Amino acid sequence: MKTGGKGTGRGPRGPRPAGDAPRGKRPSHDARRQAKAAGRRGPEEEGRVAPARKPAPARPVPATRTRAEVKAEASEVLATGVQQLVVTPDENEMRIDRFLESRFPQLSFSHIQRIVRKGELRVDGKRADSKDRLVPGQTVRIPPLKLEQQAQRPRSPKADADTIGFLRSITLYEDEDVLVLNKPAGLAVQGGSGTKKHVDGMLEALTGKDGQKPRLVHRLDKDTSGCLVIAKSRFAAATLAKTFRSRSARKVYWALVYHVPRVKQGRISTYLAREEAYDGDQRMAVAQHGEDGAMHAVTYYAVVETAAQKLAWLSLKPVTGRTHQLRAHAAHIGHPIVGDPKYFDIQNWEMPGGIQNKLHLLARRIVLPHPRGKGTIDVSAPLPPHMRQSWNLLGFEDAPYDPIVEAPDE
Repeated sequence: MKTGGKGTGRGPRGPRPAGDAPRGKRPSHDARRQAKAAGRRGPEEEGRVAPARKPAPARPVPATRTRAEVKAEASEVLATGVQQLVVTPDENEMRIDRFLESRFPQLSFSHIQRIVRKGELRVDGKRADSKDRLVPGQTVRIPPLKLEQQAQRPRSPKADADTIGFLRSITLYEDEDVLVLNKPAGLAVQGGSGTKKHVDGMLEALTGKDGQKPRLVHRLDKDTSGCLVIAKSRFAAATLAKTFRSRSARKVYWALVYHVPRVKQGRISTYLAREEAYDGDQRMAVAQHGEDGAMHAVTYYAVVETAAQKLAWLSLKPVTGRTHQLRAHAAHIGHPIVGDPKYFDIQNWEMPGGIQNKLHLLARRIVLPHPRGKGTIDVSAPLPPHMRQSWNLLGFEDAPYDPIVEAPDE
């Protein structure tokens, strides 16, 4: 049997001893390691080749990741510096703030808004707005963020069971893709400064085995009650987002307002912009076209019933979906919604006996196409307790016909 030629570094069996490396050539890493090991062996082991080390077995990759694992991974990503994330096909048409919520669950809504407002987040190198929509292949630049490490508290099965029971008690409609809740007045939809209990947090209890948490697809003010649509899958969330954005979803609200509008049915069209009130609270104000942050807002209204020309039951149909749109529009035409802490500014007005000083605004009805083409979802919410009390006091009966349904959709 032939042996290896001169300088080949190999004998008939096994590797060449480390000490025989060619002059002037640095021994390889494996050769140096073997030489070191040989120095630790006894004379009887001299010249014996160390057996090759077996590679460590690969860790099994779980089919799905828990929300805690996603948060831990996101925290590591955010702390290591600027990250460039590529938008995937199933994130098509997703709003930037929803994209960040999905990728980094531990970021609060206010935190997301802050980094967007400061211009720290970029899409394909350009400054982005939280409402901008993403398309597959775009690159989102995430700035380094130092997040406080929060101890992972184990979820309480009893607390989750109580939360699920509560959500079931306010469910108006549910299938495999969509959930419509009858949100109570006073319950926030999302968390914020000082807000610990909110619908978005409660939806954690409905996270499926695949790690999918139901997602919000639109919002209601904290003091507004009624129909709140939830997507139970990423596909439904993307489809429903397009539905709301294209104004294919028809929404009807009921409100009790100050005095009776002279025109029984009408259209309110203004521009609205954010303003900071003297107490630091956020409000929307009527603005001029072209002003910074001004957005067009359109609302149709119809008078359903009146009470001695002092109060009116309005049915409202928003065409656009601006923050506080109905509340700001009602105040703009001189008929603010009863119990509105932000926009009811009628001087020397006293609440009629028996009517509670709470916002009298209900997201009465939502009509939208099913995300998988399975017909139409049409859901109505009952009056909340404080509005039911007012309706009974004023002698209003739930009308079998709502005049607002004939209002245009644009």
